[in-house]
Amino acid sequence: MKKHASISRRTFLAFNYLFLTAVAIACLFPLLNVLAISFSSSAAVSAGKVSLWPVDFNLKSYSFVLSKPEFGRAFLISLGRVAVGVPLNMLLTILIAYPLSKRSHEFRFRNAYAWYFVVTMLFSGGLIPWYMTIKMTGIIDTFWAMILPGAVPIFNVILLLNFFKSLPDEIDQAAQIDGASRWQALWQIAVPLSAPAVATLTLFCIVTHWNSWFDGLILMNRPDNYPLQSYLQTVIVNRDLSLMAAQDILKWAEVSDRTSKAAQVFVAVLPVLFVYPFLQKYFAEGIVMGSVKG
Repeated sequence: MKKHASISRRTFLAFNYLFLTAVAIACLFPLLNVLAISFSSSAAVSAGKVSLWPVDFNLKSYSFVLSKPEFGRAFLISLGRVAVGVPLNMLLTILIAYPLSKRSHEFRFRNAYAWYFVVTMLFSGGLIPWYMTIKMTGIIDTFWAMILPGAVPIFNVILLLNFFKSLPDEIDQAAQIDGASRWQALWQIAVPLSAPAVATLTLFCIVTHWNSWFDGLILMNRPDNYPLQSYLQTVIVNRDLSLMAAQDILKWAEVSDRTSKAAQVFVAVLPVLFVYPFLQKYFAEGIVMGSVKG
């Protein structure tokens, strides 16, 4: 017999839906405003005529950014950083988190190793020691300076460690009885069961590498080695004229600071928007529901 929700329950759900819809619209309005500004003329933006729809629609801001060969080079550097950095981050995260998720009788000194990583989250050596350490390795002004210093994201290790610990012990015990090695248990059982967590952390790593700009400015001596975010921050936000050609400087008469910043936001966010739908489906999935019965 089908049960019908009470009036109070239906009222509560209706209020929740209305409230969440209002919050979603409130979050969407600023994004639409920035998009409208990026497609509007600098005069219309300066006059305050742009709200949620472009005024004097044009692509000058995007043309200014996309027409430069320096932009293409910086874009490729950021793509390479994501392509190399994210797999390295996830590989090291998994290899560290899995043994640390085991109990002390299975992995001696497990607590000591865990605290070794946790302390690095609580205390930092500071910017100058960080820079000097990287400099002494000889990778300053190279591609690897943006990859190796952050190769082990400790926060992600802690998250995945706790996720592995939530997996039922019966699964690991059954794998051992069937003759599976620790390596097989990790890659054929633990990682597939942790797909939602791995997908989420992968997205975190992608966003971190793609949006990072400060390390590019600090660790790269030549602008030719800047990743995309560092290049955009230097050329558009700070208007470093030394990095512009004469024709580019003339374009600033047609491109205002606000329209160029708005274009920068959407140029930078598009790759992440393309990746997100492929990983979003894992977020709400159950992990081990029903995997162990009885």
